[in-house]
Amino acid sequence: MKMSDFRLDGKVALVTGASYGIGFAIACGLAEAGAKIVFNDINQDLVNKGLAAYKEKNIPAHGYVCDVTDEEGVNEMVAKIEKEVGVIDILVNNAGIIKRIPMCDMTAQQFRQVIDIDLNGPFIVSKAVIPSMIKKGHGKIINICSMMSELGRETVSAYAAAKGGLKMLTRNICSEYGEYNIQCNGIGPGYIATPQTAPLREKQPDGSRHPFDAFIVAKTPAGRWLEAEELAAPAVFLASDASNAVNGHILYVDGGILAYIGRQPK
Repeated sequence: MKMSDFRLDGKVALVTGASYGIGFAIACGLAEAGAKIVFNDINQDLVNKGLAAYKEKNIPAHGYVCDVTDEEGVNEMVAKIEKEVGVIDILVNNAGIIKRIPMCDMTAQQFRQVIDIDLNGPFIVSKAVIPSMIKKGHGKIINICSMMSELGRETVSAYAAAKGGLKMLTRNICSEYGEYNIQCNGIGPGYIATPQTAPLREKQPDGSRHPFDAFIVAKTPAGRWLEAEELAAPAVFLASDASNAVNGHILYVDGGILAYIGRQPK
């Protein structure tokens, strides 16, 4: 093994939904390792927001407006990327949504929307990039899974179903295309400290933790929420030649939650 095996110099990396959040943090890590960054988002405002954020970090990035559930639109975007930037070497299927609704209160349409974005989206984008990866003789696909790929929880039936399906799609892409030197793996993030989760981490008026914050900290051996940037190095590993023998694997970056039964109540 050489440390250069972890480098991504000259590689083209498409990270879906990477205007902000986890996708942005992963894309920044890939860029630091030498990759050329391409990303998409659902509308021009989000793409502009992403371009400004990358520029602030001095990362040259190419942004495209594209809905990952639109197969024709995805095919057009991939063709455009190949023409303007180069053949995609690395795909990170990051775009996703969650709807926290009790199952019996959730409509079939709401369920389908989550499945469409979180599971059909990775299928559509992967299918669009694999043929050129086969021609080029290599490729890396990283699916952003979840602890809900393994666990259930109240109000996330659609999300858990989608992320469980994404785990198996990851293994199936490995099974079908491993012979073409394409590695498909997943990352399962734990609970990430983001602006969206900030209200859940604020101290209560009496100085105590928010109940959900206390729950997560008690369930995590690390005893804390994770930072989005902590997903970057695992993504670089899975995107690099250092992981050429790793295929069909889900790497849980969760602070140990899945290994832990939780603290005994006092």
